[in-house]
Amino acid sequence: MKAPFSKTTLLCTVLFALCGPVAVFGQNKAIGFKQGMPFSDGYVAGNTLYVAGQEGPTNGKLEGTDITQQTTNSIAAIERIVKKAGFQMTDIVSVTVYIADLADVPKMNEVYKKLMPDPKPARATVQVAGLIGGAKIEISAIAVKQ
Repeated sequence: MKAPFSKTTLLCTVLFALCGPVAVFGQNKAIGFKQGMPFSDGYVAGNTLYVAGQEGPTNGKLEGTDITQQTTNSIAAIERIVKKAGFQMTDIVSVTVYIADLADVPKMNEVYKKLMPDPKPARATVQVAGLIGGAKIEISAIAVKQ
């Protein structure tokens, strides 16, 4: 009598039972990749979105000279990438803030508290020596679909 399943099918079934579901290959995709650039604005890997550091430029130019406007623009840029990838702002689980001057943290926090949804994601804030284009802030994020 021939077995109803091949050895491969049986092995896959056993592995799935032991390990649980695994990520489906082929779901990975770049978000906001521009030909010739050395990075993408975001990258989806399985159910996770990695958002590159955003300084919030409009039309390729940094707008706003103060930390309040630059923070607003950075978070707006993150939101555009998150939505373009099919995620929601509430899916963000981790944020890294790169800031040129720690004296700007209180003003940045005011904007951040208003624009980032509750519960706030985990966050690290790091002072840096400088940012591209003279920006005062750059924010990166990681989002996970539940």
